[in-house]
Amino acid sequence: MSLDLTLIWAVLIATAVFLYVAMDGFDLGIGILFPAISAKADRDVMVNSVAPVWDGNETWLILGGGGLFAVFPLAYVTILPALYMPLILMLLALVFRGVAFEMRFRMVTARGQLWWDRAFSWGSYVAAFCQGIALGALVQGIRVEGRAYAGGWWDWLTPFSLLTGVALVVGYALLGACWLIWKTGGELQIRAYRLARPLGLATLVLIAIISLTMLVLSAPFRERWLSFPGILVGAPVPVLVGLLALRFQRSLERREELMPFLCALGFFLLSYIGLAISFWPMIVPPDISIWAAATHPSSQAFLLAGAVVLVPMVLGYTAYVYWLFRGKVTPESAYH
Repeated sequence: MSLDLTLIWAVLIATAVFLYVAMDGFDLGIGILFPAISAKADRDVMVNSVAPVWDGNETWLILGGGGLFAVFPLAYVTILPALYMPLILMLLALVFRGVAFEMRFRMVTARGQLWWDRAFSWGSYVAAFCQGIALGALVQGIRVEGRAYAGGWWDWLTPFSLLTGVALVVGYALLGACWLIWKTGGELQIRAYRLARPLGLATLVLIAIISLTMLVLSAPFRERWLSFPGILVGAPVPVLVGLLALRFQRSLERREELMPFLCALGFFLLSYIGLAISFWPMIVPPDISIWAAATHPSSQAFLLAGAVVLVPMVLGYTAYVYWLFRGKVTPESAYH
């Protein structure tokens, strides 16, 4: 029995995208929370908590985008024209945010640091919001004719995509708050506990609203989730979300430190699994499957040989960095 290289690559790219969302999500969440934390010392600790890892977190975005270009070229040339505006704004925001990340520590005046703090926060908001808009536009479906994008310039801008944009901002803020619970102490940690509760509730409400809206807007999604045997596959997802929500609430009440972050990651993972169930086997809904979008098997095999070497290296390096900088971050143990 021969290997289905297309399926392997689909899983690999989907995993890379999720790792980016999970790892850069709390990173962006730190910037999103800046307006809620005004003290300079606390902001310094917040930034230093992600300083050793934030560059590496974005490696997975490169792997996901590069893999899409190399292995699923039809999907790449269809998705990019449909989402040029939000994706370009996202990339510019990430660049702007990266500059602000470093410059805020090099300002000698309070006014200068305040402006770079604002730039860091704005970049985080814009990047997260644009990612959510792109996701919403993809979920709605991309119009394709003759293996090319056939929609308009503004097709990505809809009430649903704006809703998903807001949802991702809130979700990233939740990840950021839970990261601070795990990595900091004192008054900053107490503030993070206070923020995590309403952010968790808002995230769950938005997940529910988006899930129901997807069922209303898309007949294929509705059939996939509500008809037999698809309901057997999808039914455990909302049940697990509910159970995880109870565990999240209990972890906050007990003042646990790591568990809130794991629960927040669980919300994202279950939402991602729900999207995968809805999309399968389409990579560009509603018309292009992973097999239709894939390049020639020989190209996939050649690229996979490199990925087999590269991906474990990235995973190993990432794990080592997180282990090396484990423990609490304090003003006295600053990275910068």
